[in-house]
Amino acid sequence: MTEKKTKLVEIKTKPTAASVADFINSIPDEQKRNDSFVLLEMMKTATGEEPVLWSSSLIGFGNIIFTSPATGRQVNWLRIGFSPRKANLSLYLGVIQDHAAALERLGKHKTGVGCLYINKLEEIDLVVLKEIIDASLKQG
Repeated sequence: MTEKKTKLVEIKTKPTAASVADFINSIPDEQKRNDSFVLLEMMKTATGEEPVLWSSSLIGFGNIIFTSPATGRQVNWLRIGFSPRKANLSLYLGVIQDHAAALERLGKHKTGVGCLYINKLEEIDLVVLKEIIDASLKQG
């Protein structure tokens, strides 16, 4: 079997110098704005890093080079992060399925391959979310 070649490609979602606090303060929904500040502090404490606004609406902590197992394509990406979307809070925490046991205890949520979707923080167990965040950081 031949190895796939890796190549670092540039993607549209990139770190910016924009203010994370200004972005969060501009969120019209008060609940989502308050939840975003809670997530900001949780992730800041877990990583020991300052948040960076990626593109126009994604708050990230740390940088990694992510390699797609399917294509070998490499991109500069955040270690962990979140985005307060209109429909929900989207948390980027690596391979979500790796946290199956914790997700059973989390509360109301949905998942994608690399995303955890939460409507409101009051619907989940924040202690379990902290466990998932910490485990995600240990993965890579």
